Amino acid sequence: MGELARELARFMAEEAESSYRLVIGSDSQTKRWNGASAVDFVTAVVIHRVGKGARYFWRKEREEKRYFLRDKIYRETMLSLEVAQVLVPELRRVLNGEKYTLEIHIDVGQAGPTREMIAEVVGMVTGNGFLAKTKPESWGASTVADKYA
Repeated sequence: MGELARELARFMAEEAESSYRLVIGSDSQTKRWNGASAVDFVTAVVIHRVGKGARYFWRKEREEKRYFLRDKIYRETMLSLEVAQVLVPELRRVLNGEKYTLEIHIDVGQAGPTREMIAEVVGMVTGNGFLAKTKPESWGASTVADKYA
């Protein structure tokens, strides 16, 4: 995560006077792999220069395991939290202080089968001290990470 933190800091230094949002979100897709069920989990890290564009990075992990929807959403949320818990201290060290707002984007929303899980996963995120965003505001998960899942 050290190299990622340095790259984010470089991007922010290009226009130090701008406002920044750091967004972390994960999404997943179930696929058939070697005749078995597998899930590709993608976690995206987006540095958004508010009003002036963004840059993003992503990581994909494949797990050859069968997941039910609730388990997939929990795993996506945990992956985002794990990245935040490692990246934020690195970024603080590189930046010598915070110059951004941090959001964890969760791929759940009011219109669909995940609506019953909103309170649970938002509680996981806020309980870890981070701001949670859900659909339709969770574009880091539902658009950026989804593109590579």
